[in-house]
Amino acid sequence: MVLTAQAAAQIDSAPKVHARLIAERDAVKPGGTLTVALELATRTGWHTYWINPGDAGAATEIKWTTLPEGWQAGPIQWPAPQAEAVGPLMDYGYEGKPWLLTDIAVPKDAHSQAVTLKAHASWLVCAEVCVPEDADVSVTVNVGDAALPPDPAFALARAKLPVKSPWPMRIGTVRGGSSLDLFVEAPMLASAHPAKAEFFPLTPNVIKGIAPQQLGFADNGLVLRLAPGKAFKPGAALDGVLMLTSSDGSSQALQVHALPGAVPAASFADAGGGAGMSLWLALLFAFVGGLILNLMPCVLPILAMKALSLAGHGGGVSRAAREGLAYGIGAVSSFAALGGALVALRAGGEAIGWGFQLQEPIAVAGFALLIFAVGLNLSGAFELPGFGGGDRLTHQGGAAGAFFTGVLAVAVAAPCTAPFMAAALGYALTQSAAVALAIFVALGAGFAAPFVLIGLSPRLLSLIPKPGAWMLYLKQLLAFPMYGAAVWLVWVLANEVGPDGVVWTLAAMVAFALAVWIWTASRAASPRGRGFGAFATLLALIAALAFLAMLLRAAPAPALGRVETSAIPHEPYTAARLAELRAQHRAVFVNATAAWCITCLVNERVAFSSGKVAEAFARHHVACLIADWTRRDGEITKLLEAHGRDGVPLYLYYAPGAADADVLPQILTEDEVLKAVGG
Repeated sequence: MVLTAQAAAQIDSAPKVHARLIAERDAVKPGGTLTVALELATRTGWHTYWINPGDAGAATEIKWTTLPEGWQAGPIQWPAPQAEAVGPLMDYGYEGKPWLLTDIAVPKDAHSQAVTLKAHASWLVCAEVCVPEDADVSVTVNVGDAALPPDPAFALARAKLPVKSPWPMRIGTVRGGSSLDLFVEAPMLASAHPAKAEFFPLTPNVIKGIAPQQLGFADNGLVLRLAPGKAFKPGAALDGVLMLTSSDGSSQALQVHALPGAVPAASFADAGGGAGMSLWLALLFAFVGGLILNLMPCVLPILAMKALSLAGHGGGVSRAAREGLAYGIGAVSSFAALGGALVALRAGGEAIGWGFQLQEPIAVAGFALLIFAVGLNLSGAFELPGFGGGDRLTHQGGAAGAFFTGVLAVAVAAPCTAPFMAAALGYALTQSAAVALAIFVALGAGFAAPFVLIGLSPRLLSLIPKPGAWMLYLKQLLAFPMYGAAVWLVWVLANEVGPDGVVWTLAAMVAFALAVWIWTASRAASPRGRGFGAFATLLALIAALAFLAMLLRAAPAPALGRVETSAIPHEPYTAARLAELRAQHRAVFVNATAAWCITCLVNERVAFSSGKVAEAFARHHVACLIADWTRRDGEITKLLEAHGRDGVPLYLYYAPGAADADVLPQILTEDEVLKAVGG
């Protein structure tokens, strides 16, 4: 493992934790019980772990090496832990000086004497890096009457231990098993409304620790909504610790043993990012997001093809309606197919999100070649039945062209994430497969709605100019946005695999153009000439595919070379680096972006290119981390998931000492960035 200079500096010869063993009293009577504490004085910025360390780490262990005969040491009594988010992971542990209590039972026949209790303690202590440490600890006590009063610090330590809950608890699954509701049946809590509730599971991976925990209230108690983890078993009890914090800052930890049962409906505050969203609201957000997606820069070239198809309504209202519906079916089907693939791959353990297909160079090159082919078609290099425009648009066959126009529009729109759309997608991927697919269908319906409505409405259709000779010129003119889109995709490819990938893709385009020319030129030849032309066309197409296949061997481009960056000093995002900067109480700005995300690139130019933003970052000592998602990156995917998102852009600002990040809007302005960092 290659360490940063800061991480390397943390590994020194000095221990990160100083351990000692403390007895509550200076003596214990025969037949009595003595409580001892293992104190772990931990260096600032470091932490040790609870009995369930969370997504990473290891619990502290105490092995008693010297106990008099008949003396029995009980288990460690663990105080309630703290949740420590480390990038996309959640740890449970302690900072400062935690006391781990142990009761030692003394036999009735113990002799009056001085006794030394010895133990070997081991722990894992972590900051940016983790260091295993251990120590031999001991304490001496007398058997007999105590000469001193009990150490008052033990009363404070016991106050931090979880107590048995005075209220019954139940656990129930909701949202088709995608969420868990922990219900505390306590009417007084429903009226008192604790400011915060946090659950710590005893079993690793029984919940998703990094997922938000939503606090809600029913008529007769408190409900905490959790996300089930891979170790959760439906019908099993849930054990752990529930920390309740009042508005005055006081807290109480309760032992949790929740059995499966009915959980009443509760009202939840919206946690943002889709976490507190209902299904109907998510469907509405998806539909509105799909509508707005039509206006995003990455879809503008496809609007040209829509315009050309709409202009061909010479067949009458019924034909326009048929083509509008065909376009809608193509768009909705494509969104459903993308959603289905995304859900299936994630269920198989893949760390992917929205726009995943453009994280693969071979897919980007394929899209570039497809759009280049559309441009050649519009330029008249070759014709596809029902797709080419001109006279064909006034005859039968237009429905097939409209369908594939919808498919292509979705393919090019996929890199964009419109307002409302991110929250809906974030919600979708925390739900069952059926609900997730419903969200994607709603997104497709919103995306297709304008074109479908124009086709179905005679009044709207009458606003479109009548077909005529002008359509041939418009068709040829509209080829150029297609060529521009192909250039953009080749640029994306350059950011993913460098110049070699660009060469192979351009070679594939040349081979494809040659195939088109041979095919067109040979159509007027003799039968033998047409046969030779078909064979040569096939060879040219095979060459184009072979050139594309070479991309599978291309090396990735350097990470920070793949995205549009501003003059603000920055470094690559890693969860460890974010945790290190936050431990230093630095302000941190995380820019989750990708070279294929046009919304991200526009934001770079609009919000980050001015000197004002760079000056504000320098004045407030804001560290900037670029989370480059151009190529697939599981760590960045987990960062997006942790904030209820399934695609880029995502902008996070961590104020010094803040518990969590402020999430900035997806359509960003310079003023919003300046406001977030304090001007």
